[in-house]
Amino acid sequence: MKFGIMQGRLTEPRGRGIQFFPFENWREEFTQGKKMGLDEIEFIFDYDRYQENPLWQGRGEMVGSAVSESGVQVRSVCFDYFMRRAFYKKEGAEREALLAENRKILQHVLANMLVQGITLIEIPLVDDSSLQSESEASAFKKFLLPIVAQTDVSISFGLETDLEPHRFVEYLISFGTERVGANYDSGNSSGLGYDPYEEIMTLGGRILNIHIKDRQYHGTTKQLGTGSADFCGFFRALCEIGYDGSLILQAARGVDGHEVENIAWQLRFVREWLANVK
Repeated sequence: MKFGIMQGRLTEPRGRGIQFFPFENWREEFTQGKKMGLDEIEFIFDYDRYQENPLWQGRGEMVGSAVSESGVQVRSVCFDYFMRRAFYKKEGAEREALLAENRKILQHVLANMLVQGITLIEIPLVDDSSLQSESEASAFKKFLLPIVAQTDVSISFGLETDLEPHRFVEYLISFGTERVGANYDSGNSSGLGYDPYEEIMTLGGRILNIHIKDRQYHGTTKQLGTGSADFCGFFRALCEIGYDGSLILQAARGVDGHEVENIAWQLRFVREWLANVK
């Protein structure tokens, strides 16, 4: 398996919350990640200041140079932009305008991903962009399908949802292509009270990427091992399905200014669990 972090986890938040794009420090995260033995960083593309995001500018060359200089890869992009701009939450003219905007932004990001050899885009369909009805799920699928068809086959689409596992599998199957799969999040699972062993065994080979975090049931993100996540069932299921993809740390932040120590501890936590379940 490959070990990575979500972009921004090696940068002091300074009031920006748990997840953000670290404009002032994003290159340094690659350098620090290399020192820590990280294999990859999942890049963030958010709504705030998106035109300044290095993946948006030019053909994404700055991202490619950071990868080349550090050796730390970017295999996936977290399209957090969509959580703020989910068109199916609006009506009428506002919905149509937002739909066109979503299409334009996503296609530009995908084009630059292709140039830089990034093979997975992760689209969060949780919280403010959660699929709350069949009509919303249908609208999103109608939006995404032609984009998938028009995008180079080297790029896959990982959906992160709060759907019950069997419903999630049905939804993925309805796209009619294995290029649309699941981005599994251990924290979201624990927060919803789902059984991670059942989820992972149900999703199986449709899992394209994994976020590691812990949440209290119906609560907030906690440090690994202190929330409701069943890591025994989680790691056992990963081994049983033969998952060999990326494990992206998206866990709770520690004390501000001690980001390196926090990530190092989280890496040890994951590696110890993997060693124990094998």
